[in-house]
Amino acid sequence: QVQLVESGGGSVQTGGSLRLSCAASGYTISTLGWFRQAPGKEREGVAVIYNGGRTTYYADSVKGRFTISQDDAKNTVYLQMNSLKPEDTAMYYCAADLKDGWVGLLSFNSYNYWGQGTQVTVSS
Repeated sequence: QVQLVESGGGSVQTGGSLRLSCAASGYTISTLGWFRQAPGKEREGVAVIYNGGRTTYYADSVKGRFTISQDDAKNTVYLQMNSLKPEDTAMYYCAADLKDGWVGLLSFNSYNYWGQGTQVTVSS
């Protein structure tokens, strides 16, 4: 049984940093993405790591501020978030394992497994 558990969320002020973790069990990470969803908005892809951790891809809104990384020994993926802005406020989810016929690495329809989410709140 695949389980993804997110942690590391919290409340910070504008310009602050947080590091989110997504620990996987029952699944050896090959492709894992971070998504976020703010109230009243669609879930959007933030960053993805794939190709055995050798390749990363980011949404334009977070490029240069967020870094995704993978620790194979811990089977965990991290999302380091720096220079946080109020518009980064959302529930953050990790997702793993691309579906057959996946449509895009940052598309929420592309993944089979999801965590429960961790809340990130950035105040101005």
